[in-house]
Amino acid sequence: MKDFRSMRVWEKAHLLVLDSYKVTNAFPKEEIFGLVSQIRRAAVSVAANIAEGCGKRGNGEFHRFLNIATGSASELEYHFLLSRDLQFLDQAGYERLQAAVVDVKRMLSSLIRKIEAERLAG
Repeated sequence: MKDFRSMRVWEKAHLLVLDSYKVTNAFPKEEIFGLVSQIRRAAVSVAANIAEGCGKRGNGEFHRFLNIATGSASELEYHFLLSRDLQFLDQAGYERLQAAVVDVKRMLSSLIRKIEAERLAG
């Protein structure tokens, strides 16, 4: 078991959750059960799956939860694009969120590759 709080990727994912909540507060109220809910759910899923994977025994389970987190990050990436295209996010806000989610995806990918290499070696 690993302490998820000590992982840089979880920390960045958690900050992305907080930022997602902040920006969606300004979305139209009719989107509260639509896009706002989807963005928040996907963002939370990224950080929560990293945390849950850390609580599992063995790298196999950890690997599986990191893959789920990556899928949620891709979903979040699309929701940000849609939000920009619907003009709920301005270009600067979109670029900031896009860069943050891409950074988390990059870190997840690197961690997944490391775990795969360890599984093959050991």
